[in-house]
Amino acid sequence: MNLRDLKYILAVAETRHFGRAAERCFVSQPTLSGQIKKLEDELDVVIFERTNRSVEVTPVGEVILAHARLALEQAEAIEQVARAHQDPLAGPLRIGAIPTLSPYLMPLVLVPLKRTYPKLKLVLSEEITASLLGRLARHEIDAALLATPVDDTDFETIPLFDEPFWLAHPVNHPLYEQDEITEKDLEDLELLLLADGHCLTHQVMDVCRMAERPTRGEMADLRASSLETLLQLVGAGFGCTLIPALAIRGGWMTDSGIVARPLQLPDAFRRISLVYRRSFPRRQTLEAFADMVRTHLPNTVRRLS
Repeated sequence: MNLRDLKYILAVAETRHFGRAAERCFVSQPTLSGQIKKLEDELDVVIFERTNRSVEVTPVGEVILAHARLALEQAEAIEQVARAHQDPLAGPLRIGAIPTLSPYLMPLVLVPLKRTYPKLKLVLSEEITASLLGRLARHEIDAALLATPVDDTDFETIPLFDEPFWLAHPVNHPLYEQDEITEKDLEDLELLLLADGHCLTHQVMDVCRMAERPTRGEMADLRASSLETLLQLVGAGFGCTLIPALAIRGGWMTDSGIVARPLQLPDAFRRISLVYRRSFPRRQTLEAFADMVRTHLPNTVRRLS
């Protein structure tokens, strides 16, 4: 038994498919299947029940997988401790970020980070909050840039900045003639929202005092999967939306048919934080990354110490 075999069985358990597990592990399917069969023979148990249509984990397999996860976590912790001892600002740093933040924040940070810490290799992934927290718990990433509080004693949080929301509406909207946007104006908006799963959806609903998203009418059927698509719908005159301040730096601001306006409301913002496992040994690396983010923020957001 070795760590490679444990990675193989975890990949099969998570994908429920030998072919996809082999792709994830960068080996051929016969190689992966053969190694798992050898492990089952060595342990004298069946970890997976295989049929032509599915792969299921046996009861004893579930117990073995739980121990396999712990073993791989401890092995990774050993590597991280050794790397931190040699040079905490060298080697890979795996950062996840939500899709409504990553395209606007990371271009501000990547070049200065590489210039300041040339030995640090940033590995970036972009997924919704639930997926990032799952990957963080499974040690697949080292930290995540999130916009929602995390209530989990296994995680620590480094607050980075508060990002105000701006109102985006078509140029021919009645609010164009209005000097100030009030809470009542937001409550009466024809509001466009991202698809379910994006934390931005619920944050915008909270600011606009919406108890639930529309279930009838045009707004109920228009659910964009990205902020860029949402803005295209605004520019086409389908409604309004709230956008995070960093997104106003995007290319859509030019000849888009959209007017973006700041909101002078006390709760119209989201807090961006760097979330990581409490057991992660390279805290100094994360602090350096956090300082780099804060240093290169525009004045449209509020830095947090």
